Amino acid sequence: MSAQRRGLEADDLARVMGAFTRGSVRLPSAEKHSFTTLSVLHTLAGKGPMRVSALKVTEQITQPAITQLVSRLERDGLVERRPDVEDGRAVLVQITEAGARIVRTRHRERVRRFTELMATLTPEERATISAALPALERMATLMDTERGSMAAAVPEGLS
Repeated sequence: MSAQRRGLEADDLARVMGAFTRGSVRLPSAEKHSFTTLSVLHTLAGKGPMRVSALKVTEQITQPAITQLVSRLERDGLVERRPDVEDGRAVLVQITEAGARIVRTRHRERVRRFTELMATLTPEERATISAALPALERMATLMDTERGSMAAAVPEGLS
């Protein structure tokens, strides 16, 4: 029985979204960077400057790993560290124009590829996906809000 006939099942959603996410992450790109690098750049592009400790939570990697990654991204000119105006002892990591350019390029490449893929779908399939977008966007917002709450709950120290 199809998922459509029996109703929405969390297992079906997780399976399909997992496959879609893997396919989306693996789309060919002119910009060759690790998934974690791209994730940090996308996070900073979408959320604005963040403390390293908050990035550690959103990216779900260890403190040494995020510190090393931020240092490498800074060395490569993709992010920069700036004093936190609300707490002069703390530092915020923000994306640079070069980092933002990578995010924009990847977005354009995804749009191009999704346009190609959507052209192979039936009008009914495209309409179904279109109708599902508001609910999927709401779920993404809920996941972001949940991660943001976890990041805010982490003791910041001076990072």
